[in-house]
Amino acid sequence: MAKYQVKKILVPIDGSKNSSRGLDMAIYLARQCGGTVTGLFVMPNQLSVFEPIVFDRKYLSKFANELMSNAKKHCAQNGIVFNGKTATGDSATEIMNFSQKNKYDIIIIGSRGMSSVKEAFLGSTSHAVVQKSKIPVLVIK
Repeated sequence: MAKYQVKKILVPIDGSKNSSRGLDMAIYLARQCGGTVTGLFVMPNQLSVFEPIVFDRKYLSKFANELMSNAKKHCAQNGIVFNGKTATGDSATEIMNFSQKNKYDIIIIGSRGMSSVKEAFLGSTSHAVVQKSKIPVLVIK
C-alpha cells in the first residue's frame, strides 16, 4: 500500500479565528511531514458587502498583505516555509482552482470565516470546498 505524502499544504486565510487555527494546524502538519504552507486570501469580485463595513480594494489588498506577513512570521518562527498568495473572485471557486492548478496535497480550512452568512454547521465557503475538493480537506473549528 502506497503512503500518502503531504508536502504542499494550502490554507485559506481571511483574518478569522478559525483561519488562524487552520494556519496553526498547517504548521503542525508541515513540521510532521517536512512540508510547506501556502496561505491564500481571496478578495471578492464585488465589494458591496464585506459586513459589517464596506471596504475598497485598496483596503483589502493592505489587509491581505498584513495577514500574509503575519502568517509568514508565524511559520518562520516554527521553521516552516510559507508562501502568501491572493486571488480575486468567489472564495470557494478560487480555493478549488488554486489547489488544483498548483497540485496541493491537502487544504486546511476554518469552519467559518469572516462572512456574516452562516450555514448550519459549516460556513458556505468551507462547505463548498469540502463538497467539491478532489484532495483531502481538513476543517478546523
